[in-house]
This record gives sequence, structure tokens and C-alpha cells, in this order.
Amino acid sequence: MESLLSFVQANALVVSAAILIFAYFFIATEKIPKVTVALFGASLTLLFGLLEHSAKIDGEINKFYFINYVDFNVIFLLVSMMIIVSIATRSGMFNWIANEMMIKTKGHPKTSLFLLALFTAIASAFLDNVTTVILVMPVTFAITKELDLNPIPYLITEVLASNIGGTATLIGDPPNIIIGCAAGFTFMDFINELTGIVAIIFAVVVVLMILWFKKQLKTTPEKMARIAQMDNSKTITDKWLMVRSIIVLSLVIAGFVTHDVTHIQTCVCAMAGASILLLFEKPADILHDVEWNTIFFFVGLFIIIGGFEKAGGIELMAKWLIDITHGSQSIASMVILWGSGILSGIIDNIPYSATMAPMIHEIALAKGAEFAAPMWWCLSLGACLGGNMTIVGAAANVIVSETAMAKGYQIKFMEYLKYGIVVTMISLALSSVYIWLRFLT
Repeated sequence: MESLLSFVQANALVVSAAILIFAYFFIATEKIPKVTVALFGASLTLLFGLLEHSAKIDGEINKFYFINYVDFNVIFLLVSMMIIVSIATRSGMFNWIANEMMIKTKGHPKTSLFLLALFTAIASAFLDNVTTVILVMPVTFAITKELDLNPIPYLITEVLASNIGGTATLIGDPPNIIIGCAAGFTFMDFINELTGIVAIIFAVVVVLMILWFKKQLKTTPEKMARIAQMDNSKTITDKWLMVRSIIVLSLVIAGFVTHDVTHIQTCVCAMAGASILLLFEKPADILHDVEWNTIFFFVGLFIIIGGFEKAGGIELMAKWLIDITHGSQSIASMVILWGSGILSGIIDNIPYSATMAPMIHEIALAKGAEFAAPMWWCLSLGACLGGNMTIVGAAANVIVSETAMAKGYQIKFMEYLKYGIVVTMISLALSSVYIWLRFLT
């Protein structure tokens, strides 16, 4: 055993890189649950001594202690927002909003598609994408059934809208949470830098999808009238819960927005909001809804990447990127944007972002924060928008696909791909123009 540990210590970079690569492989192939892969890789990282097990050595704080590599800002923000959304959902408020929007469209198929996509995009900016599509799918199936339409055009558009909308804010998509915590960006930084380009991309994509599906978006006046007369009066199941949820959610978002003044971390605002709502609930019931698989996946992944970082792998990657781009900020930014967009369509964008964030941090240390600034936004745009490329590119895509299959509507991989590739390429092209004009000219 001692000889094995000696070998690992002598070849820490190779061993940590091998663990990371194998973890990526099994996460991408999905043959083993990704939380299992992440925790197994983390355990190997610790067993091989790639990170330290003790918080202190000889009374001194140990900076290589493995817990130091787990970003608890990310963990607590995710858990807290999951709790808030779970409680708020029980009131029926989100379904009420979606239904009310449908009534306003008077059942017009194209207008319904646009408003469902808009609701999905806006909700995804403040809730996680999976929660948003879970909320909007029952409404979608109900409306398309009333209109006697194929729900697949609606579902595909909602998937695209969820990933686009989630790009706009710090809490909209897990890669942004990782990037925000690593770069020190605030909620308003994301709003200021990304909301404009995300709105443009959303408008272009939805118009494109309406044109693409226009032959399938036709129904009769009688069926449209039934939607216009929908009874939405009983959708809210608990008015006091809705009021509490709206107040707390508004205060939490206000805390995010005023970070530059209060300097209170986003995870603290979210934790405070979650704890207030939990005062009126049975915690065991609510905590059951938290996606613990996702949380422990993050923990395991942070430890794996921590081992690679301690061994010097992240610093090596940063130097390599600077070398191949000859120190050009413009080329490096475009490589990160397009590379992130394409790779995130193939592999899960969470581990990809968790690996790239420390690399850009190293570039910032080597070349300065101003030099690295556009690269953070390129990573965000690429990783989030790239999730639209394939049906397995993001968790929301998989949820929609599996739910549609259970309802008897199959979204085939290749069928989705023809939409996903076009939308992703357009999104990345628009993002390139924005990054160039905003940061590189």
C-alpha cells in the first residue's frame, strides 16, 4: 500500500487527470448514475492522498484539506433554492400563471407556443430548469389535448427556452452558479451582462421555431374557444402559502439584486428565505423534494477537480490555452465560447463548467482579471446555450424527453438534433458578436 501511495504522490498529475477523464467518460455514457461516478472518483482522490484528510497539520490550517475544495456557496444556494421552489410550487401559483397566460391567448396555437416559451424562459431565469419544465409540461399537455395538436413542437420549444432563459441569471442554471462563485460575480452582474443578449437569442429562436412548426400549429375556432373559457379559479390550492412564497421569493431576489450594497452572499439570502418558509412546513416532507443526487454529484465533482487542481493540472491547462492562442484575449475567448458550446451539447455542462472555472481563474491570476473577464461570460454562454444541442445536453432535456415518452410521444434523438444544432449554432454566433462588441473591440 505504501508503495502505491508513493507512486501516486510521484505521479499525482497523471493519476488525478486519469480519475477526472474516467469520471467524464462514465458521466457522458450514463451507464452508471453520475452521482455514483462522482462519489467514487472523490473517494479514489482521497484514498490516494491527492488531497489532505486533515483540517490542520501541526496546529496550522491545511490549505489542501479536501473540504476547502468543496464550494459551499454553490451547495447551499442550490439546496436553498430547491427548498423555496418546492414549497412555492405546492401553492399552485406557477400553474395558475401558466393557465392565465393561456386564457389570454384565446387558444391561438402560435401565440400559445410563444407565451409558453416566454413563461418557461422567465421562470428558468429564477428557478432551476428541471423545476420549470416539470411545472410547464402538464399545462402543455392539457392545452395541446384541447387544441388536438401534437405536443412535441411545444415541448421542444420549451426545452430550448428553458436553457436560454436559464443563461440570463446567476441562479438560472448550475454552470452560472459555479461561474458566479468562482469569479465573484453578483446577481446583477449576470443581469447586466447577459440579459440583453439572452433576450435577443430567445426572440430569434422562438420566431424560428414558430416558422419551423407553422404547419403543425393549426386548429379549429371551436377548440380555441374552449381554451379561452378555461376555469382557472381553483388552480391556487393554498392562498396563504402562495402569499408567503411570493413575499419570501421577492425578498430573496431583492437580496440578490442588492448584493453590491449589502455584501450579503447569495447563498445566505437563499438560506434565510428557505428557513423562513420551512417554519410553516414539515421539513421532512420538503427536504424529500430536494434533488440530493445533484447535490452529492457536485460535492464529489468538486473533490475530483480539487485533486487535479492541487496536482497542477488546472494551471497547466491555463498555460496551454494561453500558449495556443498566443496570449490573444480575443482568440482565447472565442475558443472558450465555441468549445464550451459544442462540448456542453455532448457532455453534461455541470462537470465541464466545474473544470473550466478554475482554469479561467488561473488565467486571471496570470494575465489579470480584466484579461479574463470576457472568458467568464464566454464560458457561461457556451455551457448554458450548448445544452440545447442534443436531447441529453441538459437535465431539463432528458426530463422532457422521458415524460413525453411516458405520455406516448417520442422525441427521437436525431429528430431533436436537427433543431438543436441549428439553434445552438445561431445562439453561439449571436453570442460571439455580442462578446466581440462588448469586450473585445
